[in-house]
Amino acid sequence: MAAEGKDADHWVKEGDDRERTVGFPELFFDLVFVFALIQLSHFVADDFTPAGLAEGGVFALALWWVWNHTAWVTNRLDPERMPVRALLFSLMFLGLLMSSAIPKAFEDRALLFAATYVAMQLGRSIFAVFAFRHVLPDVSRNFQRVSIWFALSGVVWIAGALVEPELRLYIWYAALLIEFAAPELRFPVPGMGRSSSEDWHISGEHMAERCGLFVMICLGESILATGRSFSEQDMSPIVVTILAGSFLSIGLMWWIYFHFGHEKASREIEEAAEPGEVALHVFTYAHIPVIAGVILCAVAAEHLLAHPYESGGYARAFVVIGGPVVFLAGNLWVKWATTDHLPHSHLLGIAALLSLMLVTGRWATLWSALGAVVVLLCVAVWEYRRLARIPHAADEVGELEGE
Repeated sequence: MAAEGKDADHWVKEGDDRERTVGFPELFFDLVFVFALIQLSHFVADDFTPAGLAEGGVFALALWWVWNHTAWVTNRLDPERMPVRALLFSLMFLGLLMSSAIPKAFEDRALLFAATYVAMQLGRSIFAVFAFRHVLPDVSRNFQRVSIWFALSGVVWIAGALVEPELRLYIWYAALLIEFAAPELRFPVPGMGRSSSEDWHISGEHMAERCGLFVMICLGESILATGRSFSEQDMSPIVVTILAGSFLSIGLMWWIYFHFGHEKASREIEEAAEPGEVALHVFTYAHIPVIAGVILCAVAAEHLLAHPYESGGYARAFVVIGGPVVFLAGNLWVKWATTDHLPHSHLLGIAALLSLMLVTGRWATLWSALGAVVVLLCVAVWEYRRLARIPHAADEVGELEGE
C-alpha cells in the first residue's frame, strides 16, 4: 500500500505481490454486477429463443469484459487511495446506468447502453495512463495502446446504437470482436509498437481471487433467480423437483470450479516466468465459458420454473444442456492451462451431455435438465475421488477422513 507521504500520483500497490488481497472498495464495485446479471437473466428468460440468446450474448460478453479490464487495473492500483476509489464509484454509477438499459438495449435505450459501456472502458483506461505514468512507465504506455483500441471499438459501439435493431446485433458483435482480439494481438498501434507480457505486472493471487469472486457472484445470482421464480409459482411436486435440481446444479458448479482449479491457477501464475501471459489466457479468456455456462444454467432454471410443463424439443434441450457443456468446457480450459492436464471427468462429462442432447430432444425439457444435473454430479464425484488419490494434490483438495 502506498505510504501517506508519497506523491499524489503514486496510487500503485507496493510490497510483495503475493500479499495482495481484494479490498472492500473492489467488493463494493462488484455489487453493481449483481444487478447487471439479474437484468441479463430476466432478458434471456423472457425471450428464450435463438435471437434472445444471441442478444443476451452481447450483454454477457460486455459485462465480463468491462469487469475483467477493471480487475486488471485494480490488480496494480491501490483502492485505498481516494482517486482510485473515486474511479471505482464512478464506474459503479455508469455500470448502474448500463445495466438499467439492458432490457431495452435493442429498442430505445441502445445509445444509453453503448455510451455508458464506452465511457467505462475508455475512462478507466485513460485513468490508468495517468496513474502509472511516473511509477510504471511501461504499464502507462501499455494503457495508452489499450485506450486507443477502446476508442476504436467505441466508435463501432456508438454506430451500432444508431442503426436499426436488425443490424445492431452484428455491429455490436463486431465491436466485441475488436476488443477481444486486441489483447491477443498485443494492442498494436502504429508508431507505438505492441505491448509485451512483461508490461503486464500482475499479482496472480489477487487476480485469481477477483475472478473467483465474479464466479461466486454469478452463482449467487443463479440462486436469487431460482428462488424468485420458485416463489412466483404454485406449489407442486414438479416445481419442487425443478427447484431441488437447480439448487444441486449450482452447488455442483461451485464444487467443480473451486475444489481444485482455483487455487492451482493462483499458484501457477505466481510461479510462472511470464505471469502476465498466463493470466491473460486463464483469467481473461478461459473464464468466459465458465461465466457463460453459469449464466445459461441460471436462465434455464428460471425458464423451467416459469414453464414447468412445457414440452421438449431439440432446440430447447440444446439450450438447457448447453449451460453445463459450456461450463465444463471452461473449467477444462482453465485446468489444462494451469496443469497441462485434461481432466478425463470433464471430457467424458461433455461427451455425455452432448449425447444427452440427442437422446432427450423428444422428451419433456425437465428430463433434459435433470439428466444434465446427474452428469454434473458424476463429474464432481469422479474428480474428487481422483484428486484424493494423488499425493501432490492433497494440499489442494484436502485429505479424506482416515488417510
